[in-house]
Amino acid sequence: MLTVRIMDTDMHTTMTTSATALLHLLRLTSPALPVGAFAYSQGLEGAVSAGVVRDENRARDWILGLLEHSVAQLDVPVLARLHTAWSEDDWPGVERWSERLHASRETRELQEEDSALGRALARLLISLGEPRAARLGSHPSVTWAASFALAAVHAGITLTDTAHGYLFAGLENQVNAAVRLIPLGQTAGQRILVSGIERIPGAVARGIALLDDEIGAAAPGLALLSAGHETQYARLFRS
Repeated sequence: MLTVRIMDTDMHTTMTTSATALLHLLRLTSPALPVGAFAYSQGLEGAVSAGVVRDENRARDWILGLLEHSVAQLDVPVLARLHTAWSEDDWPGVERWSERLHASRETRELQEEDSALGRALARLLISLGEPRAARLGSHPSVTWAASFALAAVHAGITLTDTAHGYLFAGLENQVNAAVRLIPLGQTAGQRILVSGIERIPGAVARGIALLDDEIGAAAPGLALLSAGHETQYARLFRS
C-alpha cells in the first residue's frame, strides 16, 4: 500500500510538472507576451505592398513557404543548439549560435526586429528571476531565438516542445499580419493557421535533425522585399 501511494505521488508530481511546463509554453507563445511582436510583419508588408501577396492562397504560400524552407532550415536547428547550450550553462555556445543567427538575417530591419524582440524577452526574464538574461539582453547579437530558448529552459520546457512553440508563435504572428494587411477575414486566417499547424511537426523534426554544416537558408525574395520596405513611404509595421 505504501508503494502504491509513493508511485501515485511521483506520478502526480510528473503530471503537474508537465502541465506547468505546457502552460508556460502557452504563455510564451501568447500574443499577450509583452515583447511587441505585433509591430513586425517579418517582410510580409513589403510583399503585400509589391503585390506578391494579395489573397489567401498567396498568403498561405508565402507564410508556409518561409516556415518550411527558411525557418525550419535555420531557426529551428539554431534554436535547438541554444536550448542545449542554456541547459548546460554553456555561454560561449549561446553566444556563438546567437551571433550566427543574427548574421544570417537578410536585412537591417530583420536584424533589428530579432534583436528588439530578444532584448524585450530578456528584460521580462530578468523580472521573473532569471539571472542569465541580463548578460544576454546586453549582448549586441541578442536574438529572439536565444531569449526564447532561455525562457523555455527556465520554465522546464523540453527542446522539442520549445521548437513547436517557437514555430507556432511565428506562424500566428504572420497570419495576424496578413489579416490586417491584405486584408483577410478571420476565417481565412484560421485556414492558413490550421495549414501551418499541420506542417509544424515535420518542420521541427527536419530542423532538429540537421548537422551543423547543413544549417542555413536562402530567401532572396524576402531579402529584396524587406530591403525595399526599409524605405517604404507608408507602412504599418516596423519590418
